[in-house]
Amino acid sequence: MIQLHVCPSTLAEGFDTYSPSARKILFDGLKVSHCLSFPSPASDAREAKEAVKNAGRISLSGAQPKFSMVIGENLSLRYTVESEQGTYILKPRPNGYQLMNKEYCAANEHLTMQIASQAYNIETAANGLCFFLDDEPAYITRRFDVYSGGKYQQEDFASLMGYTKANGGSDYKYCNGSYEECAEIIARFVKASRIDILRFFRLVLFNFISLNDDAHLKNFSLVNRGKEYRLSPAYDLINTSLHLYEPRIFALDKGLFREGMVTDDTHSVGYKEFLEFGKRIGIPENMAKRELERFSKDNPLVDSLIDRSFLSAPLKKQYRLSMNYRRKMLTF
Repeated sequence: MIQLHVCPSTLAEGFDTYSPSARKILFDGLKVSHCLSFPSPASDAREAKEAVKNAGRISLSGAQPKFSMVIGENLSLRYTVESEQGTYILKPRPNGYQLMNKEYCAANEHLTMQIASQAYNIETAANGLCFFLDDEPAYITRRFDVYSGGKYQQEDFASLMGYTKANGGSDYKYCNGSYEECAEIIARFVKASRIDILRFFRLVLFNFISLNDDAHLKNFSLVNRGKEYRLSPAYDLINTSLHLYEPRIFALDKGLFREGMVTDDTHSVGYKEFLEFGKRIGIPENMAKRELERFSKDNPLVDSLIDRSFLSAPLKKQYRLSMNYRRKMLTF
């Protein structure tokens, strides 16, 4: 059984399981174990194959499998059974041959989500790591579209723009739309659009400095938790440069602007482009400059979270160097 010295959710030091603050956010205060009582789906064990068969996989985006989970009677996470509403999503190690460092995908996503939340005050889906019987880590996140009475209305930006695989092609979530057009969706459907467009601007900036080039149209959503739609908490944030052989700058082919932009040269994206992006989506210039300064300067908490993360030492170094370089790009 794995021995922990940091909270597998907040990465706070001095904990051998989820800290009280993590339990409050993730599990409504319940003392849920970070250890899973079953083997990884990648295992050849009979129990693993049976678990996968009965799990009810909820989606498969690229090489990333996702499973629906609930808290069981013994305060352990378990797979849902047929017709049962899941309240958590589990992401085990992906199996795609096209990915590098697959065993660290969960640690990467967990770290990136924690940096967004703790270092940059971006609202994120509650998340953490849990561990299979063989100590293999998996990423766990709480569903923000589910509550005790049912499900909230949620629409991703691909749907709101009217794109599907049928009318937009197999890469419809990447090759259609720009981040400028995403902001127009917020302006169209959200009453408090000025607030959420600023939240969106910050999230686009964060995706840039954290090298998340998988921020496609289905990774942004509006959710209605009451009487109106708001931009959902951020989810699926990950430094893709640690896993892709040919990383990009932006997930969307058109990049920041409606008319598209040339991003073959990494030096072609920086301060001026993001300032223009802010102007186009309605961010006052002084506010856009303030946000650019905030995301471009060193943040000691980022380094601390990287150090305490579950990445390997070489990947911690790569994560830090890549993020430092992207921050510098926002200054020229």
